Amino acid sequence: MNADDWDDRYRATDLIWGAPPDPFLVEQATVLPPGRALDIGAGEGRHALWLATRAWDVTAVDFSRVGLDKAATVAARAPRTVRARLHWTPLDVTVDPIPDPPYDLALWAFVHPEPEHRAASIAKVTRALAPGGILLLLTHEKAPSHPGLPTIGAAEVSEALPADMVVEHVQWRESDPHHGTGTDLVVRARRRHE
Repeated sequence: MNADDWDDRYRATDLIWGAPPDPFLVEQATVLPPGRALDIGAGEGRHALWLATRAWDVTAVDFSRVGLDKAATVAARAPRTVRARLHWTPLDVTVDPIPDPPYDLALWAFVHPEPEHRAASIAKVTRALAPGGILLLLTHEKAPSHPGLPTIGAAEVSEALPADMVVEHVQWRESDPHHGTGTDLVVRARRRHE
């Protein structure tokens, strides 16, 4: 799907993914000290808003302007201090540079570029991390309920990570209800200190 397709999809319904953040993000980020976060494929902003309410300064990027506009509308109900920590940035991770690195946390949640762009995009995001920075990656590994969706396997993620990234956690889980049926892959990796 391209940006226009996603714009249409976000226009067609209230909140596609719901408001609560993914449980893996909550589990992993709750124990981290707040810093600068990058939310790739932020969509309607559920993860960015959750991080900002926990004192993270969040750059939320997506190629769908409609998704980001919806995110900003939802976030408008949050306290001013939370809104000040949110930066909605339209960009396509496959072609555009990552703004204002470095980041302490990068979230790649259910972003599925075409295979020819995937490895370079994942590597680009990890290079935007500060030493010691963490990548949390959530993706569909098997998605029979979404035929044609480009899925991402563990081996592909491992090969895309630069040599200075250490994989600390890999897990497979059943997809949550917002993403249909199938298997999701969750990965936590950390950039080595120089």
